[in-house]
Amino acid sequence: MNDRMHLEGSMVAIVTPFSDGQVDYATLENLIEFQIENGTQGIIPCGTTGESPTLSHEEHDKVIATTVQKVAGRVPVIAGTGSNSTSEAVQLTKHAKNAGADACLVVNPYYNKPTQRGMFAHVEAIAECDLPIVLYNIPGRTGIELAPETIAEMYEKIQLVVAVKEATGKLDMASGIASMCDITILSGDDSLTLPIASVGGSGVISVLANLAPGPVRTLCDAIVNFDMAAACTQHLKLFPLFKGMFVETNPIPIKAAMAMAGLCKEDMRLPMTPLADQYRPALKQLLIDAGIELKG
Repeated sequence: MNDRMHLEGSMVAIVTPFSDGQVDYATLENLIEFQIENGTQGIIPCGTTGESPTLSHEEHDKVIATTVQKVAGRVPVIAGTGSNSTSEAVQLTKHAKNAGADACLVVNPYYNKPTQRGMFAHVEAIAECDLPIVLYNIPGRTGIELAPETIAEMYEKIQLVVAVKEATGKLDMASGIASMCDITILSGDDSLTLPIASVGGSGVISVLANLAPGPVRTLCDAIVNFDMAAACTQHLKLFPLFKGMFVETNPIPIKAAMAMAGLCKEDMRLPMTPLADQYRPALKQLLIDAGIELKG
C-alpha cells in the first residue's frame, strides 16, 4: 500500500447549469446538495459534462470555488483543470488548489497530439502544483491516447498521480493498466463501470448520476462489496438509461433529461445545441420506465 489519495465508488461529472447564457450558480449549489443527499461520493466540476470548453477562465475558476464551498469537505472535489496548453493547465490547477479542491482531473492534451513523452512531461509539470492528479484518458475527445505503459510510468514516477478516468471504451485498456500497476481505475463510461470493475476498476465518474445518483451509488456499493450478482442486476436495470444519455453528444441528453425532471434548465452554449426533437419521446419514456418523476 502507499499513502496516495484513495478514490472509489460513485462520483459525478456534474453539469454546469446555465440560465439566459450565464452560469446559474444557485442551481449548481442545489445540484451539489442533491448529489450529496443521494450518496454521491465525489463531485467533478468543469469536466466534459460540465461544458468546460465554453466556460471562460473566470467562470471556470468560480464554478470550482463554488463547488468547493458548497461541498464543504463532505466528499472529495476533483476539479477539471486540463488543457492542451501545459501553462494553461498549470494555471487552472493552481487556482483549483488555492480554492480548496481535493484533486484535479487532467485530460489528455487535445488537438496538438503530443507524443507519450510529451504527455508525461505535461503531467509532470502539472504535478508541480502539488495537487493529486486523476488522469483522464478519452481519445474520442482528444485524438490521442495515453498508453498503459505511460500511465504505469506516471504512477511509478509522479507521486501525485493517484487515479485514471478510463474512457477509451476498451476493456483491454483497463486490463492492461491493472496488469502493470495498482493505480486506481475509475470508469469514464457508465455502461462500462461493471465490466471495468471486473478487471480491477474501483468506481465511476458518472454522467447518469447527475439525474439518478442513488441508483448509480447502489451499483457502485455492490461492486465495492464484491457482490457481483447484485452489481450485475443493477447494471442491467440501468443499462437503458446509460445508453440513453448518449443518443447525442454528452452532455446534450443528460441536460435534456435533467430539465424533464425539473433539476435544471436545458440551456447549452454553442456549439452545443439542445436535444433534437426526434430523441425526446424515447428519452421521456426511458425516464418514466425508470420511475423518475417528470416535471418539465
